[in-house]
Amino acid sequence: MNGELSQNAQAILLLTAPLLAGGARPSVRPLPLGDYNKLVRHLRDTNMQPADLLDSEGLRELGDFWSALRTSRTPEDVRQLLGRGFLLAQALERWSARAIWVVTRPDDDYPDRLRRKMRGRAPPVLYGCGDRDALDGGGLAVVGSRKVPEELIEYTERVGQLAAEAKVQIVSGAARGVDQAAMWGSLEAGGRAIGVLGNNLERAALNRGNREPLMDGRLVLVSSFDPAVRFRGWQAMERNKQIYALADAALVVNSDHGHGGTWAGATEQLGKLRYVPVYVRSTGEPSRGLEELVARGAGRWSEPKTPSGLREIVFDDASPDPEHHDLPLWRPPSETEAAPGVSVVRESVPTVLAERKIVADDSEWPLEAPVPGKNEMRLLRVMSGEMTRKEVRDALKLKNRSDVKKRFLDPCLEQGWIKMTVPEKPRSPKQRFRITSAGRARVKVFKDE
Repeated sequence: MNGELSQNAQAILLLTAPLLAGGARPSVRPLPLGDYNKLVRHLRDTNMQPADLLDSEGLRELGDFWSALRTSRTPEDVRQLLGRGFLLAQALERWSARAIWVVTRPDDDYPDRLRRKMRGRAPPVLYGCGDRDALDGGGLAVVGSRKVPEELIEYTERVGQLAAEAKVQIVSGAARGVDQAAMWGSLEAGGRAIGVLGNNLERAALNRGNREPLMDGRLVLVSSFDPAVRFRGWQAMERNKQIYALADAALVVNSDHGHGGTWAGATEQLGKLRYVPVYVRSTGEPSRGLEELVARGAGRWSEPKTPSGLREIVFDDASPDPEHHDLPLWRPPSETEAAPGVSVVRESVPTVLAERKIVADDSEWPLEAPVPGKNEMRLLRVMSGEMTRKEVRDALKLKNRSDVKKRFLDPCLEQGWIKMTVPEKPRSPKQRFRITSAGRARVKVFKDE
């Protein structure tokens, strides 16, 4: 999957990646982005490349100039990081077995959108699974919280479906709630989606629910964090930057006011980064958070009803050219190898804005649709229209009334695969149950298994 890594890609991985798949955590932490950029700048100015550090002469030169970089790290730290060749080999073997590719910032197939918009903030390494060319395809970023009312899930699914009809990719964070609703809405309608993960790419790449769209090229999962890394709040904030940078426009479906990852990511775009135009939902229940985003410069989503209307919003507004610090990209003067390979652990401290209460609702979860058990799948396969509990029991050919609730209805309700027509009154005599789009997706994924 990764082919032959160039020496530059190997050096970048050794310097910046934790290589968690290769064994225990390193005794020396990988270089944070700031220190890596300082090193890259010096290498560029002296006509050197990261690969030059892999031999003894390059390491000697490293000691000569290191003090000028003004970093707390030492040349010995760099030597230890570069000496992890065996761990790198183990990690590459593990990633390849899981169809995970890796690409470094100087590689030709690194996403140009990240280079152009993020510049020195672009992660030195990206890991992914699926068609990496899709990362330069742009699209509509859809963001929101994990826990939202069912009507917002349905609204977001419709946005995803319309995007599929318009041949516009959905770009999102692959978290449960709004993110997955947009992505699955598009994928179910035959569209394409990019899932930008803040953790656990390895698990998402192996998930059966993602298998079909990954294999047919409609889904690509990408992360700037080691495929086995666990979730930490600041990783979600870094992921948010990449979501916006990979898109042409962004829609905020819902947001808390003054806190949470969605709020922090949107206000950062409106105030500092400005990678793309940001819009907010303009129908349904009013939201203080969305209104405040409008006050800060977000546009109101015009709620297009046609594919052409959606394309006009996404592509006709020219994204502003963001102002960035002059940080180095480092592309070697002459390198024809387009070798994949690199990963990064950001050790820099998040911005003050990013540190503000990232609540549990905005926690990162991989695009990992739960696998239905035998009972849940039986129920999903017999659901047709709106059904009473008795009709469900009859369709399942059950005799015990309690069995249908405990063994079938409750598990599927909990996962969002079915829904009640009168959710505010669970015991209502008018209560009916119907399958959701998420439930239909589960049936589709597992219909042949």
